[in-house]
Amino acid sequence: MAQIDIFNGDADGICALTQLRNAEPLESTLITGVKRDIALVAKAEVAAGDRITALDISFDKNREGVLKALEAGAEIFYVDHHFAGEIPESDRLTAIIDTDSNVCTSLLVNGYLKGKHVDWAVTGAFGDNLKASAHTLAGPLGLSGEQLNLLENLGVYMNYNGYGSSIEDLHFAPAELFELVRPYATPFAFVEEARETFEKLESGYRQDMAAAAAVKPTRQSDKTAVYILPDETWARRVSGVYSNDLANASPARAHAVLTERPDGTYLVSVRAPLDRKQGADDLCRQFPTGGGRAAAAGINALPSDQLDAFIDALAASYD
Repeated sequence: MAQIDIFNGDADGICALTQLRNAEPLESTLITGVKRDIALVAKAEVAAGDRITALDISFDKNREGVLKALEAGAEIFYVDHHFAGEIPESDRLTAIIDTDSNVCTSLLVNGYLKGKHVDWAVTGAFGDNLKASAHTLAGPLGLSGEQLNLLENLGVYMNYNGYGSSIEDLHFAPAELFELVRPYATPFAFVEEARETFEKLESGYRQDMAAAAAVKPTRQSDKTAVYILPDETWARRVSGVYSNDLANASPARAHAVLTERPDGTYLVSVRAPLDRKQGADDLCRQFPTGGGRAAAAGINALPSDQLDAFIDALAASYD
């Protein structure tokens, strides 16, 4: 009988699992990947009696893997905030799923644990660009401005680390980063005692964001903006957090950041306007390999001959 922990490789997935494994320390098999690698449950080798924890990956994209695991006799604890579709009924499946645009998996796990490791939940919310939710959750903690800023920076840096076309693009493999943070009950202890890890994430983030800031928009209006980044490692790493940065700077505008891929397709990150966090998932699901949530979604491989159609669809959705 084995414990299998399956989680998104971004800040939300890592911070959600860090809360759980601080609350219930267990040795487990880890299954994760770059942020866009979400069809993960099917990768697990499952036997009767195994326990699976699945965090921050769309149930809809993992339905087949979940059904097979249940048929094999596994128990599954599933927490997520992305589009789920129909959830099967099973005594061996516990699902905590909330697709509200102000919720992330770390916040759902915090509720499940009744705030036992709330600092990590705040970090995960910041990483998922849910600033208002993070500040609301942190309010009763009495943190200083400096402490809040540290949690926000750590969340952003962890989220940044998850983006890339492959593990080789990242500064830390997501499983490695989780192993580095899991011993620490609070993010403050992690930053203090694992300073070298924190500083590697910070310096990489700052360098890549500076490169992204030099890119001019391909198309821009009061309501939408499209940026196209080159096929380079820094661009693959920065695509998601740069989208968040643009959204925060212009909350009334929808943004799309497209990164060229070697095969001629585009990796796409879409952020709905922060003033109206709706429609990003519907937009992206119009195209092959698209999905996500209402406020933030993406397309893993947009064909180049559909670029104009995508830009037109973005404008139609938000202009």
